[in-house]
Amino acid sequence: MTVGMHLCRGNYRGQWFNEGTYDGIARDLFGQVPVDHWLLEYDTERAGTFEPLEHVPAGTGVVLGLVTTKSGELEDGEELIRRIGEASRLVPIENLSISPQCGFASEVHGNPLTWDDQRRKLDLVVSTAQRVWG
Repeated sequence: MTVGMHLCRGNYRGQWFNEGTYDGIARDLFGQVPVDHWLLEYDTERAGTFEPLEHVPAGTGVVLGLVTTKSGELEDGEELIRRIGEASRLVPIENLSISPQCGFASEVHGNPLTWDDQRRKLDLVVSTAQRVWG
């Protein structure tokens, strides 16, 4: 069995509930909670830098939630690749992956995205992953 943990700041109709970086919790959380993968929200500046990833144990996967589910605006693929490269200075590239930062319908009312928006974002995740990891 593979165990992953998602750290969610909350989604409600395109809004978020909490903000803050991973800095204050990274050493204890990443170093002491035995999971195979961390699924982290990195879609906005409110998540802070990738520096807390230095506390992720060797061999642990990190899923970078770089694609927002809070708006239909499509992210820039080159910027996503740049940010993955930035994170790979702290976590080996083979232990990284990319995803939306949270679910598209993380509560009953969902987020303000159309089906087309969601499809375009998932296509972007796939094409970015293919470019980075082959």
